[in-house]
Amino acid sequence: MQKSVNLQVNQLYLERGDRDLCQDLTFSVTSGELVRVAGENGAGKSSLMKALLGWLPIESGQIEYKGEDVTVHRDVLLADQLYLGHTPGIKTVLTPLENLRLYCPEASLQALEQALEHVQLGPYADIPAAQLSAGQKRRVALARLWLTDKPLWLLDEPFTALDHAGVLALEAHIKTHLDSGGAVMLTTHQTLLTLSAKTVELAAA
Repeated sequence: MQKSVNLQVNQLYLERGDRDLCQDLTFSVTSGELVRVAGENGAGKSSLMKALLGWLPIESGQIEYKGEDVTVHRDVLLADQLYLGHTPGIKTVLTPLENLRLYCPEASLQALEQALEHVQLGPYADIPAAQLSAGQKRRVALARLWLTDKPLWLLDEPFTALDHAGVLALEAHIKTHLDSGGAVMLTTHQTLLTLSAKTVELAAA
């Protein structure tokens, strides 16, 4: 992986409605780092992710990526990131293979099939996603991680609905990504089984 990651958040202040989500929040995400955003339900973990991407406004503070103010030059961050939300975000009328082709139209059929094999969905490649379980739908979305060359992954509850084997497989792929110079920021209520992470703690108001 050639691209480096350098996300800096300084004294960030976020509101949602009339509630403060965070004040003076400062942290960084750099190449080779896994950063876990921790906090109770409602603490603002998903909102923080969306604020980094520019989808939610910030009250004050700075978000910089490679030295550029993300609120002004959001394209610099967006060019390097892959975001997966806490819902699968797939089209249930399509098959897993069709979903991946829609996401990554330039990928070869072999690459798409291999991505599905990595998430144990090879036998389900041509079954409408509506017929899959919640965990299988989650794995369709996660298969994108085997197709991307983006160095910064923002993953909101990526382990939701995964069984033990699925969690281990995803953690192994995250480690490979980190070892190659990528960076990952994730939210999860689950204990990481094989990975160590720097923690950013949000407290529910």
